[in-house]
Amino acid sequence: MAAFDQMKDCSIKSINNKSIMIQKNVWFIGLLLVPALALAQRPEVEGMRYLDENRRPVYRKNVVIPDVGEYQVLKCDFHMHTVFSDGHVWPNVRNQEAWQEGLDAYAVTDHVEYTPHKEDVQVNHNRGYELLKESAAMSNLILVKGAEITRNTPPGHFNAIFIGDASGSIESREAEQDRAAVMRAAEQDAFIFWNHPGWQPTIAGSYEWIPFVDDLYKNKALHGIEVINGFAFHMKALDWCIDKGLTVMGSSDIHNLVAHEYNLSEDYVHRTMTLVLAKERSAASVREALQAGRTVAWASKYLVGKEENVRALFDACVKLMPAHYTGERKNGDRINHYEIRNNSDLYFELTLKEGDATKQVVLYPRSTQQVTASEGTSSLTGEVTSAYVRSDRHLAVNFPLK
Repeated sequence: MAAFDQMKDCSIKSINNKSIMIQKNVWFIGLLLVPALALAQRPEVEGMRYLDENRRPVYRKNVVIPDVGEYQVLKCDFHMHTVFSDGHVWPNVRNQEAWQEGLDAYAVTDHVEYTPHKEDVQVNHNRGYELLKESAAMSNLILVKGAEITRNTPPGHFNAIFIGDASGSIESREAEQDRAAVMRAAEQDAFIFWNHPGWQPTIAGSYEWIPFVDDLYKNKALHGIEVINGFAFHMKALDWCIDKGLTVMGSSDIHNLVAHEYNLSEDYVHRTMTLVLAKERSAASVREALQAGRTVAWASKYLVGKEENVRALFDACVKLMPAHYTGERKNGDRINHYEIRNNSDLYFELTLKEGDATKQVVLYPRSTQQVTASEGTSSLTGEVTSAYVRSDRHLAVNFPLK
């Protein structure tokens, strides 16, 4: 009888546990549905009209970039700020923006040494990340822990991402502490990149490969350079990355709302970001790709990076179709007509250098243009003037004609 009662108690407990789980699930689903139901089923009240049609619709923009061979192209921004340093927004706004704008991964990198809101917001260099962990996971975004090491210029600022612990960082900006401040992040196996090296070019040594930076590089404490920061293309920095095998980075360095700074009404305008060619959509794959240098900086109309990466990205996005029509000029010359297609949300401007063919082509996101070439032309050779593979060189392209 005792055994029967014990079994009965277990059954009741099991039923109760399942009931609690069901109640919790219903409660959670209810939380998700309440806003929608509230808008869809507002009761009609005399003397009251709701103008919900004026609300901004909430949705995630799908940024379409095809796979590059075996790699997924992840949209990433690893430089942005919140009120925990000198930004104007609470951390959750950064997550909302990242989700709505189609990013895959991001990092909040608040300044360690510069916290102008400290009288209003308690200084805690890990707090922004802690506040974002759950919302990033719920939004299916990869959140990377980061901080900005903010030394005087020169040497300037450095972002440390995949950092272990940002607390206890050196907050003094005395020059004799510069190296120790960066090396503390290096000792945590952080991925470190030099931020906006050309942002104060009037300061002597600010936009040069100075001994301090060379020391970090030789001691494997410098892994990349922010070649594009927001609206500024630091062109010499691209050459440094290529010549020294450093990773090309692009970041928004956003302090205000993204929509306040960028003209997002244009189809081709996005926040500045890093396109990461990753083996899979995971933090570990992002880190591996950054370490391997498989990146392209993207600033709306412009792509900037190492030639092999920019070329692979272009080849995955742009395709010249076989001739679909042959016409004849008054002098008897025969002209073939082709379509050139862009199957991505990237923007490309092409100038054709050789061959009797169309000379200028603009490929807007997910668009097709027509080009013509004389029947005897075997290929079209030119360059993508919106894609830089060195400070003084664009991506060269060649299309065999069929």
